[in-house]
Amino acid sequence: MSNLLWKSLVVSPAVLGATLLVSATVMAAPNPTTEVSSAKQLGVTEVAQQPEILAQTTIDQVNRYSNEGNQGNSQSQVTSVSQFSDVQPTDWAFQALQSLVERYGCIAGYPNSTYRGNRALTRYEFAAGLNACLDRVNELIATATADLVTKQDLATLQRLQEEFSAELATLRGRVDSLEARTAELEANQFSTTTKLVGEAVFAVSDIFGGNTGDNNNTVFQDRVRLDLQTSFTGRDVLHTRLAAGNSTAFTQFNDANNPIGTAEGTQTYQVGIGNGNNSVRVDRLSYEAPIGPAQVYLVASGGRHSQYAAVNNPYFFDNTDDGGNGALSTFASESPIYRIGGGAGIALNLPLGKGGGILGNSSITAGYLASQANNPGFGINGQGLGLTNGDYAALGQLNFSVGDRLALAATYVHGYSASGALFDSGTDGATGAFDVGTGQANFLGNAAGLAAGVATPSSSNSYGVSAAFRPSDKLSISGFISYHDVTGVGAGDDYEAWSYGVGLALPDFGKKGNVLGLFAGAEPYSFNRPGFGGDNDIPYHFEGFYKYRVSDNISVTPGVIWLTSPGQNRGNDDAIIGTLRTTFTF
Repeated sequence: MSNLLWKSLVVSPAVLGATLLVSATVMAAPNPTTEVSSAKQLGVTEVAQQPEILAQTTIDQVNRYSNEGNQGNSQSQVTSVSQFSDVQPTDWAFQALQSLVERYGCIAGYPNSTYRGNRALTRYEFAAGLNACLDRVNELIATATADLVTKQDLATLQRLQEEFSAELATLRGRVDSLEARTAELEANQFSTTTKLVGEAVFAVSDIFGGNTGDNNNTVFQDRVRLDLQTSFTGRDVLHTRLAAGNSTAFTQFNDANNPIGTAEGTQTYQVGIGNGNNSVRVDRLSYEAPIGPAQVYLVASGGRHSQYAAVNNPYFFDNTDDGGNGALSTFASESPIYRIGGGAGIALNLPLGKGGGILGNSSITAGYLASQANNPGFGINGQGLGLTNGDYAALGQLNFSVGDRLALAATYVHGYSASGALFDSGTDGATGAFDVGTGQANFLGNAAGLAAGVATPSSSNSYGVSAAFRPSDKLSISGFISYHDVTGVGAGDDYEAWSYGVGLALPDFGKKGNVLGLFAGAEPYSFNRPGFGGDNDIPYHFEGFYKYRVSDNISVTPGVIWLTSPGQNRGNDDAIIGTLRTTFTF
């Protein structure tokens, strides 16, 4: 074989050019195990193992194939060897290349006027170059210019074609298969810019303990979210998320068998589902894109502070904002400070410093969300609505990190609300709805308003600190503390609220992808509010869960939530929630 190739190279410049040609349109990816220098390649005495033919089925691959020849990496025909900037008259291949261009015209160059001959060559690249010259020779014969092709050249090419028949067949088979698959995908693809990311949650849950346990039943609930993620530049993303569910949080009862609320122990899949009867709604419509050094977040519906601000609670907070893969409860998933307000608005993240120094790993986050930004009318007690006159929350946060092991954040939120609740997550202006904490910490108004079921507009200033520390890849510790100062427009409606929590997560516990999480803290509470009932007892929250990864797309999470002093009253029986949550992602 080596003698045959060497004689071929000496006799025919066409064959020499075929061995030098490195085609940008080679359909077979180079195999590292067969890639050797050009000289060594010519001395190969046995055929390398055929690599497995893999189907190119992704949209990106289809687009690259469809656009091949239009990209800057494609080759084009040259008319003179002098067009190559990297080929000099003193090069050993100069005369052969010159003859190839003049006699056969089967040499192609790159758009930047280079030939790139000094590269490692594989058998498949050799076959690709040989195939190009074969096609050119056939063209010359068909156009009655066969006198340019000598019998010796044809004989040599025939021998090479027989020797490399396997590679040539593979190339042609791959091209045919790829073209067929490409045509099918292009005819049936949903979009070249949009991908669908979905999540479905099935959960069986029950609550135990005194009157609360007696007045609730075992439930089987669901929530589904379909997120259409569109990118126009490759660096931006438009989220159009649809949601539906039938989940309802458990109602807790005091020792007198009266309901005291549903927010304590609320689970993540029980929020953001609309009216709870599996009707579909758009629960997020946002656009994120870089503008200069800043990352800008613009949301028209369903905005949350935790969608753009770092909450520093890894493994408890679901980074996809779907809430089906982190902690069970809304309290353990993120600091309550991020649930003050929501809706529509704008935010940005801006890095501080350019690496190194005290500001090298820091950034600042600022955002503004309005709950009734779409409503031009008036709300409760004639209060204005819209983007600036309705409920809103403005956030500012300073972020700082030390390598990839420690992250810190200091957060400030100024909010205004007339809808009746402090931690309402911007629930589309729903009066009195909230997702975390006790009624004493949430209700905006005084005792008379509570008795009459009428809230009063209030403003709040909230301050929070959060931290996440990862001493090793198998251990993560995170925590937060928040303080809230609420000022109402009426008499006796000012109050203060506190909340804090700490979590310990063991990633890859028992199996890669699994997570064991333990969390403890105090849900938002407020002391000494006249007429609100309860004692000055802290409502502690303890939670444990184990996320078991069945496959890349299915996880099962059993967990327990233990609530002490519900309603801030130790006289009320503790409540224990048991949940088995199954999450499907696709």
